[in-house]
Amino acid sequence: MKQESSQQQRIRQLTDSNKALARRALEFWASDNQDDIAEVFSADYINHQEPSIEGDVKHLGLAGWMTLVAGHHAAFSESRVRIIMQIAEGDLVATRWEFTVKHTGSYIGYQPTGKTAIWTGIEIDRIADGKIVESWVDWDKYRQLEMLGIIG
Repeated sequence: MKQESSQQQRIRQLTDSNKALARRALEFWASDNQDDIAEVFSADYINHQEPSIEGDVKHLGLAGWMTLVAGHHAAFSESRVRIIMQIAEGDLVATRWEFTVKHTGSYIGYQPTGKTAIWTGIEIDRIADGKIVESWVDWDKYRQLEMLGIIG
């Protein structure tokens, strides 16, 4: 069996570390997450939600992203994220994920339905100096709204 060079080992370790960081970022959406945001995201983090529920593209800084996550926690309980697949190259990590939530609080103006919803999405994170500096997110918002009974 061929031995990895030290450079190949460093690249593999960096790739594994970047994937773990991307997983940690998605875990902030989970109901029981107690991770430290400062260990995962840079202070000048930018999140691109494309498109938002309202149909526009949102470019959120770290504070705006944290507000979005807090709104998610207020609207949904039993929130879990499952990583389906990850691919990493250079400073980018692409993660396909699945969210499962129970709608127990007000969400985009709709009262709680008590329904469980499951939807998928893809997030691409750019990492620099051991922290996520930028993310692009695209998710199946229509499946989420349909499962909650908000749209038919």
